[in-house]
Amino acid sequence: MARHILVSACLLGLNTRYDGENSLCTELLDRLKQQDLIPVPICPEQLVGLPTPRPKAWFSDGDGQSLLSGSGQVINEEGQTMDDLFIKGAQMSLQIATLTGCTQAILKQKSPSCGSHMIYRNGTLVSGQGVTAALLDKHGIHIDSEESFGN
Repeated sequence: MARHILVSACLLGLNTRYDGENSLCTELLDRLKQQDLIPVPICPEQLVGLPTPRPKAWFSDGDGQSLLSGSGQVINEEGQTMDDLFIKGAQMSLQIATLTGCTQAILKQKSPSCGSHMIYRNGTLVSGQGVTAALLDKHGIHIDSEESFGN
């Protein structure tokens, strides 16, 4: 019987990235098909109404876990604080995972929303989780990235 799995929409070939592009991962698509998994595409930033393309965003302090605890910060290249929008996008993604019975997610590494182990903080790649990845992880959803599939 097919199971649902939450997947960053950009990895499925949808043009949802901040730059209006995608990050299609054909190895991931092959694995989903082989394992009879039904992808549930999400883009936390689009869920809250941010446009595509949109200004690039990154952590100026902390990571997703710290932001959810009240001490991190996400800003965009225009200097706007994006904390509330990124938290709301994470909450909406969790709601979708719950409604569809997803217990696993494949998320885009290095994203301020979806990064599972690596994020950008002030232009430097560092260890940490994006906001959505941190919230899903906190609720027991197993997180992987496209890097597990060859990209």
